[in-house]
Amino acid sequence: MEKEIKVGIGFATGRKHFKEVLKTYIFNWRESELTSSEKVSLNLFVAYDLKYHNTKPTDYTNVSSELLELVDRTCFIGNEKMQAEIGLLIQQGIINERQAKLVFGRGYAGKRNIIQYMALKEGIDYLIFFDDDEYPLAVTTRGTAVWGGQQGLRTHLKYIQHADITNGRHCGYISPIPYLEFNDTLQEADFQAFIQAISNDIVNWDTIKSVMANGGVTYADTRVLVNGEAEEVEEVNHSKFISGSNLCINLTDPDRVNAFYNPPNARGEDTFLGTCLHDRKVLRVPCYTFHDGFSTYKHLLDGVLPTKLDYIKADSKEVIQRFYKACIGWIRYKPLWLYITDPKRYEERIQEMREQLAATLPKICEYFGRNDFIKIATELENYHRNVKKHFNDFIETQHVWENICNAFSGEAPQHLAKIETGA
Repeated sequence: MEKEIKVGIGFATGRKHFKEVLKTYIFNWRESELTSSEKVSLNLFVAYDLKYHNTKPTDYTNVSSELLELVDRTCFIGNEKMQAEIGLLIQQGIINERQAKLVFGRGYAGKRNIIQYMALKEGIDYLIFFDDDEYPLAVTTRGTAVWGGQQGLRTHLKYIQHADITNGRHCGYISPIPYLEFNDTLQEADFQAFIQAISNDIVNWDTIKSVMANGGVTYADTRVLVNGEAEEVEEVNHSKFISGSNLCINLTDPDRVNAFYNPPNARGEDTFLGTCLHDRKVLRVPCYTFHDGFSTYKHLLDGVLPTKLDYIKADSKEVIQRFYKACIGWIRYKPLWLYITDPKRYEERIQEMREQLAATLPKICEYFGRNDFIKIATELENYHRNVKKHFNDFIETQHVWENICNAFSGEAPQHLAKIETGA
């Protein structure tokens, strides 16, 4: 019997412990009474990257029968399956090879897009993305850490029928910025100028400062947990701020679904999607996930709930490396973000960034004991130099995606028939 609502759950992953995360989520859906629902069909979509952590397909596909019995359908998308789907689209004249690389290329944007495409192809009504380093838990503090389970899937389904996008909240180690003790080498004003240079305008220094004071931990708001309701996300500076995880997309009208995009070797696919949502209804919904950003709390998946969350200090190579990679990722997408959101002042803003980096990067290098932080200035120039190309690619990605979605919206029914049958 066909169920009333078809829900897709998407993971874009590349981590070896993915199956442990998946097990936690599936048992969470069972606890939410969704796996036994006669109205809701649960469909799992997993797009995996073998190169990210040198993994093999079975690290993702070898899921126990006990778990598979709790979902209605699974779709594992490796490179071979993705190329087959792309080949079919090219064969039908919907896209060409260059356009395929734009929409389904390397990076998180391409993985999220192939999941969206497969979900549309399977007639999914609502698609929810979760990340493989986030768990269905909320943590608050009352002198010690206080934990609570979260029914994220059920919460999104409560609100998504009346919105284009619903986005949950995040706690835990959201920020890649570690706890720092300022000194004569690096003072607070220096670090503030550095962070403002590389991050987008949505990042507020006061918020970052408070998170740093908590040792890098963001705690859930108890008011949201107890009496939280959905709130509409307002547009600020031509963008509606969303995150790529704990994110639900309404697929019932393909014409209102947008593609993800990130510049080459950068992140920001959620940020750039946020610039496409001017006439979309976006709701912030009251459910949390715990972000294990430094991969130090995997034991949460085994039910071990710590009473104290450790400070993430810049005293190890791993923490400094994660911060460095985040800085590179931010600087690579900031020129395009400025070009989209503040085009009139773009050149002025780039010059401000140059000056801030020139003043602070030598101090950053000395403080962290790594001269390669100086490469951030080079990356800025590289992505500034290519910003018009990246902008054109961003716009074309949306147009190509529109052509693909036309195959699902009835405007091009002959394409839809061919895609479904593989003719």
